[in-house]
Amino acid sequence: MRYKTLPSQLYVKNRQKLVDQLAPKSIVLISSNDIMPTNADGSMGFKQNTDLFYLTGLDQEESFLLLYPDAPEEHLKEIAFVKETSELIAIWEGHKFTKEEAHQISGIKNIQWTSQMDSIMQTLVYTAENIYLLDNEHIRNSSQVETQNARLTKQIQSKYPTHNFKRLAPIMNTIRMKKENEEIGALQQAIDITESAFRRILSYTQPGVYEYEIEAEFIHEFIRSRSSGFAYTPIIASGANACVLHYIENNEVCKDGDLLLLDVGASYANYNADMTRTIPVNGKFTTRQKEVYLAVYDVLNFASQIMQPSVYWTDYQKEVERYMEGKLIDLKLFSRHDVEKQDKNAPLFKKYFMHGVAHHLGLDVHDVWDKYKPFEPGMVLTCEPGIYIREEGIGIRLENNLLITPNGTENLMKNIPIEWEEIESIMQVAH
Repeated sequence: MRYKTLPSQLYVKNRQKLVDQLAPKSIVLISSNDIMPTNADGSMGFKQNTDLFYLTGLDQEESFLLLYPDAPEEHLKEIAFVKETSELIAIWEGHKFTKEEAHQISGIKNIQWTSQMDSIMQTLVYTAENIYLLDNEHIRNSSQVETQNARLTKQIQSKYPTHNFKRLAPIMNTIRMKKENEEIGALQQAIDITESAFRRILSYTQPGVYEYEIEAEFIHEFIRSRSSGFAYTPIIASGANACVLHYIENNEVCKDGDLLLLDVGASYANYNADMTRTIPVNGKFTTRQKEVYLAVYDVLNFASQIMQPSVYWTDYQKEVERYMEGKLIDLKLFSRHDVEKQDKNAPLFKKYFMHGVAHHLGLDVHDVWDKYKPFEPGMVLTCEPGIYIREEGIGIRLENNLLITPNGTENLMKNIPIEWEEIESIMQVAH
């Protein structure tokens, strides 16, 4: 791990939040993610299951967590299982956690090797009534790949069919929405690394540079700052490419007179930044580009101000859309008369602003959430309005990461340049 481990007290607090929500006489069992294969003997980089990490801080494959608050003996109330190492593993794969290291990271006293999990589970399970198991219950989940937690669910349900099985995801999704101070600190670290990289890009970007070269500058700054890399596949979209919402080819040359949309974030300690900025390739906005930019910036400020505790996401989205509609009229993309005649099921603004304006942020970039629960202090969300005018080849999106406070929001990206004057000034000085 490149990052500095977070305090074990964070994971102690997180586990207690989960335990407080469990039914009596319940066991919780969670596994790590798989190391996914590619071809031949290749594999993808390891990405830990975020629920397991949230509860333990253990960032290693073949790890498990067993919680049993009503266990008959104190030392059996929480157990972490980690992969037992060997000289052969150490030679080929490197260092794995010792039991003491796993204890220091997680705050769990009882650390066992993964090979002992089945026998310990069998010892405990018959004094329990319920077993909580994990599924990836995310509103955007569309994966068809069977996860290790899905296999674990099949195994446990087959072996202990007379127990009551309960869904862990609704509890985890709820408690993870509000961040602890240590989590906000990790998010801020990821954001600060992203800021450093963006300032590097402002000095680097000029006509003739390829999008992939800009991507390379980002990853250079991320890695040298102890980030594990991109929080998600970066969008480096110049010109008309910016009108493709999930453009990731990043293979075109940046041309004089075009805009460059950068949707990029660093990951630090598994917590993720999510920034979008749009800059002029040659360091100077045209009159029309500036006009659209200021419209998006105005919507961003409006949306940031109305993100308040007790507001529901569904109401928030509608309010921002209404405000955006006015801005699109000001840009003469359609008229108020056109709006009066529009099909209410296909509003005109959708042609130019077709996505959500906010999502939760944390261990997952599109973090776990419940769109039907109101905003609360401690939640961290993105705010990302955009205007995409395909017929003009202009795509502008601006995105900040906001911490909801008792009185409104705190912009965690307040130090990342966003005012058009500052962006032009930095780019002009660099060139």
